[in-house]
Amino acid sequence: MVIGMFQREKHKEKKRSGYIFTARKHPEKGIMSTILGAISVVSLGVAVYLTYQNGGNAAPQYGAVAVLVMVFALAGLILGVLSRMEKDNYYLFPYLGIGLNFFSLMMLSLILNAGI
Repeated sequence: MVIGMFQREKHKEKKRSGYIFTARKHPEKGIMSTILGAISVVSLGVAVYLTYQNGGNAAPQYGAVAVLVMVFALAGLILGVLSRMEKDNYYLFPYLGIGLNFFSLMMLSLILNAGI
């Protein structure tokens, strides 16, 4: 009978530790970084696809898109790094934003180097 009482107490202790409440949140800068990265990747992809459809002849508008992609990607990269430096946040969106913006900058530099 005494052994059964100790087993019930151990079972109750294990049951209480199921939830942990925290004040962590997704940072707004990280979400904005991810949005800017997605816009950059999609815009650059559409510009490359349309240039491919024209047989390699790029319209001047695609150059303007590349400049805007560079500005968006740099701003998104800065926002992603700043949001990653904050404490007590979830880091999914900052890492995703940094990755997308870095990818778009690398693709843009690859396109510019291939054109030279």
